[in-house]
Formats: sequence, C-alpha cells, structure tokens
Amino acid sequence: MKNLSRLLFALVLIVSFNTANAQDQDNPWAVNFGVNAVDVYPVGENAPQGDYFDEYFNVKDHWNILPSLSTVSVSKYVGENFNVQLGGSINRITKWGELAPATPSVRVADLSYYAVDANVRYSLANLIGSKKFEPMIGVGGGYTWIEEGLYNNNNQGGNNNIGSATLNGSLGLTYWFTENVGLFVESKYKHSFEDYLTKHFQHSAGIAVKFGGKDTDGDGIYDKNDACPEVAGLEAFNGCPDSDGDGIEDAKDDCPNVAGLAEYNGCPDTDGDGVVDGKDDCPTVKGLKALNGCPDADGDGVADDKDNCPNEAGPAANSGCPWPDTDGDGVVDKDDKCPNEVGTVANNGCPEVVAQPTQEVIDQLNSYARTILFDTGKSSFKEQTKEVLKNITAILKEYPDSNFTIEGHTDSVGSKSSNQKLSERRANAVRDYLIANGISASRLSAYGFGEDYPVDSNATRNGRKNNRRTEIKLKK
Repeated sequence: MKNLSRLLFALVLIVSFNTANAQDQDNPWAVNFGVNAVDVYPVGENAPQGDYFDEYFNVKDHWNILPSLSTVSVSKYVGENFNVQLGGSINRITKWGELAPATPSVRVADLSYYAVDANVRYSLANLIGSKKFEPMIGVGGGYTWIEEGLYNNNNQGGNNNIGSATLNGSLGLTYWFTENVGLFVESKYKHSFEDYLTKHFQHSAGIAVKFGGKDTDGDGIYDKNDACPEVAGLEAFNGCPDSDGDGIEDAKDDCPNVAGLAEYNGCPDTDGDGVVDGKDDCPTVKGLKALNGCPDADGDGVADDKDNCPNEAGPAANSGCPWPDTDGDGVVDKDDKCPNEVGTVANNGCPEVVAQPTQEVIDQLNSYARTILFDTGKSSFKEQTKEVLKNITAILKEYPDSNFTIEGHTDSVGSKSSNQKLSERRANAVRDYLIANGISASRLSAYGFGEDYPVDSNATRNGRKNNRRTEIKLKK
C-alpha cells in the first residue's frame, strides 16, 4: 500500500500541474482515470498460458480486475494528431491462465502488480471524420513489477516485486459525449525484455477529461485564438466585435458605427461611384475615384469643373486641352525636334535613318553560322565554336536596329520528330548565347525546321554534313 500511495501521489501532482489547458490545439492536456484488467494468458506461451489472442475476452477465467480506481494517465497533444501519454496502474493477480479442460482458471497467490508506462498515440478521429468517436493507436514502453510467484520469479525467493522494462503497443477508443468529457477503453500488449516477467495484456476503461481553454469574454473562442479576448465578439472575426453589423470588424471598419460596404472598409457610398461619402468631392453625382468622386465627360483625367476643354480629351498639364501636333507624326509640337517634318516617336519627331546590314554582311553571318558545331545529338557547343559565336555577336552589335531570325536544320538521320526537337534546341542555344553576350532578346527569334529543308543530299556523308547547319536571316 505504501507503493500504491506513492504512485497515486505522483500522478496527482502531474495532473495538478498540467490540467489548465486541453487535449487538442485549444486544450492540449487531458487526464484519463479508471479501472484496469491484466490478462497473462493469450501471449503465445506454454501452459498454463496460451496462444496469442486465445480466449482474448475470457473475462471470468483469465482477467485480473481491481474493482476500484486503478489506472491514471496524463496526455499532452503535440500536433499533427499525435499526443504523448504518461500513466501508472496497479492491480492484483490471482488468475494465471488455464490447464484445460480440468482447470479453466489457474489460481495463484494474490500477487501485487505495478506499472508505469509512456506512449506516443496517434488519433484517427480526423481520418474517419468524427467529432464523437476517437480511435487511437499507440506505441511506447514502460516498466512493470509483478510480485514473485509460482510461475514468475528470478530466483530471489520471498515475495519480492520483480520488474522489467516492456515494449508496449495499444489500441483505444474514446467516445466524447461532451466537448470535454468522454468514456475510453484501451487494450495494451506489453512485451517484457526479461524471461522472468511474463508478457501480458492490460485492458483499461474509464473517464477521459479534456480541460477547456480560457475564454475570458465568454464568446466561445479560447483566449489563445481570440484577437479581442476582453471583448465579446464573433468567430468570423477571431473574437472581435462588429458594432454596426455590416460584416466588418470594428478594428478594420473606417465607419464602425454606420453600416457600410466591405469594399469601402465599412463606410457608405451614396452615389455608388466607389468613393465613400466622406472623401467624395461630388457626393450626389456619380464620378471617378481618381477625381475624388467628380465626373470627367471626355475621360482625359481632368475633372469637368477644372477642364478648359471638357468635351475634348487633353492632358492635365494643358488644363484638359490637347497639345497641337503640326506635322501629325504623333509627337506633339512641344516635344517634336522636327515639328514641321514627319518623324518617329523614337527619334523625337524626326525621320529615322536606320542602318540595315547588306547582303554581303548577311552572307558573312551565315558563313560563320554554318561552322557552328554542336556535340553529337545535343544542343551544347563544341569548344572550337566559341570563337565563331564571338564573331557573330560582334557583327550583330554593329546593327542595333536590325532584327534577326536564327534557324536550325538537321540531316535525316533519326526520327523526324527527334530531328525537329533537336533543331529547335540548337537554334535556341545560339539565341541564348547571343542574348547572354549583349544582344537584345527582342531582336532575335529562333526556329527549328528539322530535316525539312536540306541544301544537299542526305544520301552522302558530306551531304548530311551540309544539311546539319545553322542559318541567320535578316528579319524584315
């Protein structure tokens, strides 16, 4: 009884320090207490013990039940449906299997039983989608003491309590008939690491209690999740209030005492122009947000009351009137370096003289391009090609206003689809090199034509070599 008192005292201390919260994300702690039954029979041993799970529910002949509070445990939720459990139990063993059929219940002396166990348990409640039923599986270990007797001893003699570490596996089910109180049952197999301590099953049943989280303002939202724990609020707003009932919590409502619209942060908009009344310079006339709620008939961004040309679009810098463009080239006179001569926007209103490469230059580019060498079947360059690519880059930089097309071609060896893809990769590899070395991406296009456009016969080795080529063309 001294050991029993010490065990219960230790467990009470654990409970007293750890029951302020609960057994899920809101209430991470729980306490289980009830009765337990020890069964040493269906554990796969010789008589008087039996095969695994043999007569598993033979309560009358095999179960040792202490009809009083005999098991207590504390568990802590750690996230992702897992909790850890620490518990202790006591019992008295008087039944040790059977010697059938003559002796269906082998009796032993009134042997003391003590156990302390720790488990990691996984809840299957979310998996089955249940709020009431919570199946659990667990694995862990512990230490069990059983008083020496006829079938269990370590040759010490006397009535010593012999103990051993155990490896435990468990299955359990809790039915929560309220949010915080439930009934639990559990069956646990304990595998002893010492021959002198028998393997056994321990079954438990009792009450499970989850201790609720703190809810200061009584709005049904635990303080840890309540953004306004001192003021009753709504779950939709994490516990914060909505005084005007417009669906916007007060802290985010620019007009907390007047119902408004969510898109205007809870403030009203009488004329429906998207500008709240308090910021609308024309609150009774539908206007534009950009003009503080006032209208703009010509859509030039200048409010009608400030527009010198309210029916003709013009810039604000010219009081809503359009700038003149004498030569009609799209560059207004104030920005046109050649106001009386049609030009381009890019050249500040003056005509552009664009230098284009001659055919001789294009021929030189293709002379280089045809000597670009790739690794066999790949789009990676051979080392000797780097100098050729540098020469092509230098020529393209001489014509910054010209755009080019890079074409990839292959011979007919291999499948047509693979040749098509290879030609595209090689054309893009050349384009990527040129871009990486200073040629604008907007100036370059890359296409692959596979084996479709040979320049020589694919029947000869030299002809196939000529057909494997890269070409560069001026894009008109």
